Amino acid sequence: MSIKRVLVTGGAGFIGSHLVERLLAEGLEVTVLDDFSTGSTKNLASVEGAVGVIRGSILDASAIGEAARGAKCVFHLAAIVSVPRSVQEPLLVDEVNCRGTLMALEASRREGAKFVFSSSAAVYGDSPELPKTEAMAPEPVSPYGAQKLAGEAYVRAYAASFGMEACSLRYFNVYGPRQDPTSPYSGVITKFLRSALAGEDLTIFGDGSQTRDFVYVQDVVEANILAMRARTCGEAFNVGTGASVDIERLAGEIAQEAGQGSIVRHAAPRAGDIEHSRCDPSRAARDLGFRSKVGIEEGIARTLEYFRSG
Repeated sequence: MSIKRVLVTGGAGFIGSHLVERLLAEGLEVTVLDDFSTGSTKNLASVEGAVGVIRGSILDASAIGEAARGAKCVFHLAAIVSVPRSVQEPLLVDEVNCRGTLMALEASRREGAKFVFSSSAAVYGDSPELPKTEAMAPEPVSPYGAQKLAGEAYVRAYAASFGMEACSLRYFNVYGPRQDPTSPYSGVITKFLRSALAGEDLTIFGDGSQTRDFVYVQDVVEANILAMRARTCGEAFNVGTGASVDIERLAGEIAQEAGQGSIVRHAAPRAGDIEHSRCDPSRAARDLGFRSKVGIEEGIARTLEYFRSG
């Protein structure tokens, strides 16, 4: 299938805006659908005038229909990306994360477009088995994880029922420039960087022994590009590095790198958070050709420079 026009839902967000830039660099015509509840026009400042932007909800049939018209690939990133909020407001978050995914799938099916779904490592839950492989039985422990798993199930079902080319990308802990450090949905690296640069204490929820597989945003973008080019039929793929870092060490290194005298403190664990996470990226390497390229030290240095210069 020759792809000339694509849709990115949530394209004004952290990951979405980086993906939009890359798609334009690939010579594609790009439309963004975003309700700007968490996305920002600032994230699209570098591509202003080069991308079509539709301000609307993923739950609005007319908005998603208009945005998808003529697209041959739909990248579905629009979501409420928050484990804590999914615990606090499960019905509201489910409406966006589950019904919103179904709406995007329907629009994609009508246009005969490929579908690339942004899922999450949250589908694995807190199983002690490491590394996480796609063959493991998902065991989500938060409504957010359950919602992403439901989205994956719909992706598989649409691929099987309608012959759609589709796949799900299970992001591990994504970080990088443009991740809003003031947002309650922001990742831990970005929050630590903001606090450290301001000379504030760094707060760890729990004892700090938790481990995470941190993946830089440009690696996530590359996974999406490769998924667009590959032939897929509903599969799920891990998108991570295959390595993990413990949160206590991470906080200490960021505090030292920022050099503002921040102290690491601890607070009570949050409901729904998992203890350990590390992926096996071999399926994505085999079927998509994906391998992460940005190590944690380089990624933190790039992100730190972004926040220092901004």
